[in-house]
Amino acid sequence: MSSPITSEVAAYTLRLYVAGQSPKSVAAIRNLKKLCEQLPQPYEVQIVDLSVNPALAQRDEIVAVPTLVRSLPPPIKRIIGDLSNTDRVLLGLDLLLDADGANG
Repeated sequence: MSSPITSEVAAYTLRLYVAGQSPKSVAAIRNLKKLCEQLPQPYEVQIVDLSVNPALAQRDEIVAVPTLVRSLPPPIKRIIGDLSNTDRVLLGLDLLLDADGANG
């Protein structure tokens, strides 16, 4: 499954690991789309369905789904869950935005 979310030159590279169409996976995809609308810089998102290809979990050492991995910029950051707590996701992935919506 590839992502409908891309931009020209990625400042952020995000990869969301899901397991089919489970409720948590569907919620994580929906919440990630909302989150990406807040990102001021270009980004690239991949959605990886581990029910289709479970071997891909080894690449980023995925132990639970859904898991969001920010691989660029370094260092690699991971968030596990449905991404419903936007503040926690932004903090955990070091994507904090200032009051104007820009990275601060």
